[in-house]
Amino acid sequence: MTELRCMPEPYKIKVVEPIRLIPRKERERAIKEAGLNQFLLKAEDVFIDLLTDSGTGAMSQDQWAGLMIGDESYAGSRNFYNLQKSIEDIFGYKYFVPTHQGRGAENVLFPLLIKPGQYVLGNYHFDTTKAHIELKGGRAVNLIHERAYDTAVEHPFKGNIDLEKLEAFIVEHGAENIAFILMTVTCNSAGGQPVSMENIRGAYQIGKKYNLPVLLDAARFAENAYFIKKREKGYENKSIPEIVLEMFSYSDGCTMSAKKDGLVNMGGLIGIKEDYELYQKVRQMVVPIEGFPTYGGLSGRDMEALARGLREVVDEAYLASRIHQVQYLGEKLKEAGIPIQEPVGGHAVFVDAKRFLPHIPQSQYPAQALCVELYIESGVRGVEVGTLLAGRDPETGEEIYPELDLLRLTIPRRVYTYNHMDWVAEGLARIAARKDEIRGLKMVYEPKILRHFTAQFEWVG
Repeated sequence: MTELRCMPEPYKIKVVEPIRLIPRKERERAIKEAGLNQFLLKAEDVFIDLLTDSGTGAMSQDQWAGLMIGDESYAGSRNFYNLQKSIEDIFGYKYFVPTHQGRGAENVLFPLLIKPGQYVLGNYHFDTTKAHIELKGGRAVNLIHERAYDTAVEHPFKGNIDLEKLEAFIVEHGAENIAFILMTVTCNSAGGQPVSMENIRGAYQIGKKYNLPVLLDAARFAENAYFIKKREKGYENKSIPEIVLEMFSYSDGCTMSAKKDGLVNMGGLIGIKEDYELYQKVRQMVVPIEGFPTYGGLSGRDMEALARGLREVVDEAYLASRIHQVQYLGEKLKEAGIPIQEPVGGHAVFVDAKRFLPHIPQSQYPAQALCVELYIESGVRGVEVGTLLAGRDPETGEEIYPELDLLRLTIPRRVYTYNHMDWVAEGLARIAARKDEIRGLKMVYEPKILRHFTAQFEWVG
């Protein structure tokens, strides 16, 4: 029996939100007024929004029902304890503190762990995480395996950290100069690529050897667990919850943007496996930054939705449907001859802009130029994960030119259908037929921190 081209979603649609494709001339006007930065577009001017999967998903009827039993007590809300039980059951952690999102978690935790001048070692830090490390006086170091930089190479776990490089860096610079090891699962900046259980375990063992904390950036932990089940020998007969528990056992704590695999529109958390002293410090720090420790920037109803979402996300039927839709879009783009990061990751398809637009140098932001062109062509909003996002060296101020310059097409959870994926693929196929006409960009306004959110551009030439 051959695999179905489209996998039926394991849910029915109960509520719909209208979307509208505005005329091409209006799209040209809108993106120009936005300074050729898709972040600055009005959402109502976007037809299919693949900017991010962060907080853009659809909640289930059970989560919506949970909103109605929100306990908005300032302290000791029952929803906090429901969320605590979900985290104990799914992650195996003793302690947690809620935050309003992942950045809030990093803002609370990182000052407690990073001393000025220390390094944070990871597979590949995402931009907001890198910014928080640098704002706390640290230096983010990416030690992902080299194969991640070759988008045409197939490997089941391109998100893996290079364990030899990890240990060599610790030996060379001294463990006392390392704040902690941070494993991002799945690895967003490398193309949504998963990390193997063997690799997570190996990084944890190195951390224990040198007495360094090992944390997970766990925004997409369930998608990573699904890839372990499907791609790693010895896990094919294990359940997703079993795999998740083992993943988190190879860590001392985590930060999480719950807006991804928490299946909610807002939320985050700091998880701590067993370090009570650190937990107490986090509880103290969260009060002036986020809020009281039993709400941490979230309403009771939001905590209840998250408590339920964490249980829903480890359902294998949901994960199979979610990841199949992303892979479907990837296959459509490959059929059209469009170069992407292979294999397709869990939350997005990443177009290799350096291979797609070889005539545009990285200094002219090829992936950002492709974002602009895709919006004009089909009303689809993607996002650049490349030179613009990489920013500048914090010491020299020089532009960083990363190995990967990607257009990320990020699929919200339980929001779009396969027909929407077809529209996206057809738009890029039309662009491919005239790609030599696409011009690069020059930046005319550059913020000092996280510039890609608000920078503005003009076309070159």
